[in-house]
Amino acid sequence: MATRWTLTFDAQDPRSLASFWADALGYVLEPGFDEPGAASIVDPGGQAPAISFLAVPEGKSAKNRLHIDVRGTPGADEAGRERGVRARAAELAARGAVLVREQSYGGAFGHVVMLDPEGNEFCVA
Repeated sequence: MATRWTLTFDAQDPRSLASFWADALGYVLEPGFDEPGAASIVDPGGQAPAISFLAVPEGKSAKNRLHIDVRGTPGADEAGRERGVRARAAELAARGAVLVREQSYGGAFGHVVMLDPEGNEFCVA
């Protein structure tokens, strides 16, 4: 049996960052979780890992060693996948993410690199 686990982000504003990621991933705030200086989001279907956000005094200072890839349009052909990725990136930018760059491989569209509202890198792929 697999071990249950939680991905944890350091954050300046845990509740705000949790809200961004809940919207981005289709998660919800964890029912009953009300800790000062922390927030937690969960998959409403109970399948994916929980994500917690803990207040820390220092800001982000270096590139992430781990990041989340948000899927655009799984299963689409290449043109459909690219449209889905670009549309999803635009939605996340409207929620406070920042577009860093588009990445291509051998001339073909690959993914979009973004920053969440606290500067954590993630990709829309």
